[in-house]
Amino acid sequence: MGAWADEIGVTIHLVYYPPYHSKYNPIERCWGILETHWNGTLLNSIATAVQWASSMTWKGIHPVVHLVEKVYQKGIKASKDVVKQLEPRLKRSATLPKWDVIIEPIIG
Repeated sequence: MGAWADEIGVTIHLVYYPPYHSKYNPIERCWGILETHWNGTLLNSIATAVQWASSMTWKGIHPVVHLVEKVYQKGIKASKDVVKQLEPRLKRSATLPKWDVIIEPIIG
């Protein structure tokens, strides 16, 4: 995220949802609407799942649905050296330092 902030020259404000607080997460609300929409339909193929996701609406708006076939690696963590370099650039919230972080870009 630090490299991306530098590349685009924009301050990035990350606010994480603490574990077990999905009710505040908008994407979780979307999943709830989708589950109601397909109403127990057997999603026995990728095409069926994509079709159902594309046909749902929320407040009269259809979502843009794309099938992502890229396989993302799990468990990737920044090395201690990278974290040590990035940490001085982070501005953490005084009340929620673990969940609210601002990353300032390096311009120049």
